[in-house]
Amino acid sequence: MRRRDFIKGIAGSIVLWPLAARAQEPAKPVIGFLNAAPARGYKRQVAAFLKGLAETGFVDGQNVTIEYHWADGQHDRLPAMAAELVRRQVAVIAATTTPAALAARLATTTIPIVFEVGSDPITGLAVTSRA
Repeated sequence: MRRRDFIKGIAGSIVLWPLAARAQEPAKPVIGFLNAAPARGYKRQVAAFLKGLAETGFVDGQNVTIEYHWADGQHDRLPAMAAELVRRQVAVIAATTTPAALAARLATTTIPIVFEVGSDPITGLAVTSRA
């Protein structure tokens, strides 16, 4: 091998090394956010959700990605949306309405589902508090 070819090979490796290093970075976990309602009515709740995640060290776009799915009141769309989150192999599904929690429960038995309590997602019955 000639010296000039050797130097070109080393120089090319040095230029490409940062690209290869970035390609080997682990993928960010994805949180699937599933809601039966339109997004416009949930600004406060989404802000609280993001704040809670940040308090535990998870920041959207930095070390986690959030994939939002809003059914806009069309509950018949929820099963397909939940199935899409399962296909994407999200780390967890945040179901923020009872219909979304029910759709998520039917879509997967392996992905954790975090949900708000308004009714029992197993039975579909309203939850009453006993103080």
